[in-house]
Formats: sequence, structure tokens, C-alpha cells
Amino acid sequence: MTRVLVVGGGIAGPVAAIALQKAGFDPVVHEAFDCTADHAGNFMNIAPNGLDALECVGLDKAVRALGFVTPAIAFYRSDGRRLTRDISTEAQAGRGAIIQTLRRADLYRTLREEVAARGIPIRYGKRLTDAERLGGGVRARFEDGTYADGDLLVGADGIRSRVRSVIDPGAPGPRYLGTVNAFGVSPGRPLEGTPGVLRMYFGRRSFFMSAQHPDGDVWWFANPPRPAEPDAAELRRPGLDWREEIVELFRRDGMPALDVVRTSTQISVPSANYDLPTVPRWHRDRMVLVGDAAHAVSPTAGQGGSVALEDAVILAKCLRDAPGVDAGLVTYERARRERVEGIVAQGKRNVDGNLAGPVGRMVRDFFIRRAFRGIEAKGPENTPVWMLGHHIDWDTREPAGGRRGVRTGR
Repeated sequence: MTRVLVVGGGIAGPVAAIALQKAGFDPVVHEAFDCTADHAGNFMNIAPNGLDALECVGLDKAVRALGFVTPAIAFYRSDGRRLTRDISTEAQAGRGAIIQTLRRADLYRTLREEVAARGIPIRYGKRLTDAERLGGGVRARFEDGTYADGDLLVGADGIRSRVRSVIDPGAPGPRYLGTVNAFGVSPGRPLEGTPGVLRMYFGRRSFFMSAQHPDGDVWWFANPPRPAEPDAAELRRPGLDWREEIVELFRRDGMPALDVVRTSTQISVPSANYDLPTVPRWHRDRMVLVGDAAHAVSPTAGQGGSVALEDAVILAKCLRDAPGVDAGLVTYERARRERVEGIVAQGKRNVDGNLAGPVGRMVRDFFIRRAFRGIEAKGPENTPVWMLGHHIDWDTREPAGGRRGVRTGR
């Protein structure tokens, strides 16, 4: 049986391991940390296309049990006036589609429990330092002095991927986007409208998104601008009051952000916002990239995790159906590159729009209204959420040519 070394135990790695096992391979997950490095306060959205990928490998029910269902999204101006109505997830991605909003740490824990339940080994404390082709396979070397041999190495080691630099020492690094990502929770604060709806506000100085948990808490996310790229030490600088800094960004706006942030009992230390638009080489010498290692997406329509889930499942399909490993990797890249690079580009446009000046804000608001007006008639493929309706059929071969947009057949 083909042994696959999966490097990275975040989102893409565990799902890739489960998908590869289902496809008939023998995976082992290697995680750099001795224990999880999850951030309990941060949340994320799994979009319909991500849930669709999870369904292929029997993980959708476990993930749907986490967090809460987001039935719709809505957009607002900085003064609190609506740009759109509540747009149902079904209108965006097809009948039965939902968005799942959940804590990132809960997702990590659940995926690792599912890996263990399927008898797939997870080796902790295995930080990759190097890898090389070894005969017909590959050898991975780790910081603790150990090594592992396999027939294929899957790099699911994130935006700072070591596997990416092994495959191509000249590969580009992440691109800083001029903002940081901040998360918080305001307890028991009722907001207007249906609970669970993602309410997206284009503030004058920062983007703000909130959703009310069914228990009454408000989960929120903001994109404070930081023109100069901060390092971790700056973001954690003693005396830096993120609550007051974020509150100051919304003082001139007429939306709920000001009160929600002020009353928050949980505010995480923000992280710098990056993407990874184009990686010239996705695979070499029986090594291949998935998820953020190949194409990191800035926060946009729940795509960061969702496209990583797509990668994991489609890689397993392509390897299953190819005459050999090398041919499978070629098919995988052809099937994925155009789509994911289109999603990364969409995310960059969204960030640029959030940072727009007065004239740019007027143009952005006009196009938001127009894009979502009559979405049921025009179809989601003609809106900024064109990526949500993507469907994977586990039982068929993956088209080798790849497709940027949606595939809605279910």
C-alpha cells in the first residue's frame, strides 16, 4: 500500500489523510507541535463548498455539530444603512446550502479526533527541516533528528510552509495585505435581526463583521488597517490596548461595532493578514502542496479553510484515479490552480475595497448593491460569491483541465 507522509495537522492535513485513506492509501500525519497551538477565541466560517468537500469523506456531520448555522449574509454602509437584504445561503450556493460558523480550535480538535478514530497515526513534535527524493519515494527529516520514509509527501504546513521551500527554494513567501485580523466575543448582547446571519459593515476606517450566536453572544471580526507589516512582538506589545484601538476606528460610524467591541469580554491578539497569490511549483520529486502552503486566501466568504478542504479531497481523487503518483499530481494541479488563484484574487479585491477612500467607498457600495440584487435570477456564478457552489463528486474522475467557477451539479 502506498505510504503518504502528511506534514501538518491543522485543517488540510487531517482531511487529506482521511481522504487518502478512503482512496486506498496509507497516510501518517506529522505535526510540528507537541500539542495543539489552537487559538480558542478565534472563529471561522466553513462555506458550502467546504462542507461539500467534507461530505465526500464523511466528516460533514461532525463539523455541522460545531458552532452554529449561518443562514444568510447582509451588507451595510458605515452609517448602519443596508446595502442588501439578508441574502440566504441557498440563494448564494444552491438548495440546501449552509455556512457553518465555528471556533477554529473546535474544528482542529474534531478533525484530529476523526483521524484517530480511523486508525491513522499522528506523530506530534515532528517539525520538518528537509525532504528529498529517495529512490521511488521520499524521505522527510525532522528537527528532532528523526526521519520518515514514504511514497509521497503532502505539504499541509500552512502559509509559512517548509515543504514549499523544499520543492522550490525560490518560491514566493506570503504577501502582507495592510490589515490585521481581530476577533472578539460580546456576551448576551441582542442585535437586530435573525441570529446567525453574517452582518458585514464597511466602516470608514475598518471592515467589521458580526453574527449572533443562538445563545445570545455576538461573535465579531474586524480588519484594523496597519500599513507597515507588524511582527508578532509588535502585535503583543505590553500596554497595547486593542479594545481601545479598535473602538477608535468606529467612533465616526453609525453601526453597532462601537458598542459590541466596548462590551466584549474576549478579544484575541490580532494576527497580520496575508495571502499567497501564485506559487510557481506545487509539486516535485513526490512532494506536493495543499491548502495555505499552495494558495493562502485572505478572509473572504469562508474560503481560507474551504478551499483547503477541497484540495485535500481532490488530491486524493486524482491520486486514486491516475496511473501513477506523478501523473496524479499533475492532474491535481491542473484541476485546482485556476480556481484557487481566482479566489485569492477575489480576496485581495475585497481587502482593497475595505481600505477604499470616500470615492472608492461609493463605487464599492454601488457594485455590492448591483451584484446581489436579484441573485436568484442571475445565479451565484455572476456575483462575488461565485466560489460557494463548487461541488465534488467522489465517485467520478476529476476533470484534468480544472475550472475557475462553480460546478453546481449535485
